[in-house]
Amino acid sequence: MSRVGKEPITIPAGVEVRLSDDTVTVKGAKGELSSPLFAGITAEQDGNTLTISCADLETKKTKSFYGLARMLIANNITGVSQGFEKKLELKGVGYRAQSQGKSLNLSLGFSHPVIYALPDGVDATVEQSIITVTGIDKQKVGQVAAEIRAFRPPEPYKGKGVRYVGEHVAMKEGKKA
Repeated sequence: MSRVGKEPITIPAGVEVRLSDDTVTVKGAKGELSSPLFAGITAEQDGNTLTISCADLETKKTKSFYGLARMLIANNITGVSQGFEKKLELKGVGYRAQSQGKSLNLSLGFSHPVIYALPDGVDATVEQSIITVTGIDKQKVGQVAAEIRAFRPPEPYKGKGVRYVGEHVAMKEGKKA
């Protein structure tokens, strides 16, 4: 049985949860998100707690979706009440970023600037060499941060590139004379 799936989800004040046969819709101060309920998995609301139950714990597929469904709903509740953020750090001489409306203008050592259009529901702010990606959907925020990092991942000799704040890059020694 899934240890994650059987944990109850606490619904904070100001968050409204609507249950239907195959989806759970969550509405809060920051927006509205919905998650699918997979076959054999049901959700029940009792006051300010939401519990996910699984009808058939014998099949491997149902057991694997049990914990996934619970985490998707819990992430949606956290997203509409608090939001998610990822911070990226630019390391390198001449590496800069500018936020221009719904796009980021990145100077990453190429012969041209990289212009990244932000998807709906995701915002980015730039302070010096720190890019903060925020939004209510955890998957979108993580995907945007990963795509920005992929333009110039940190290289192992000098450590230049785009990295997550707090990410450790294993440095190599380089050539010996």
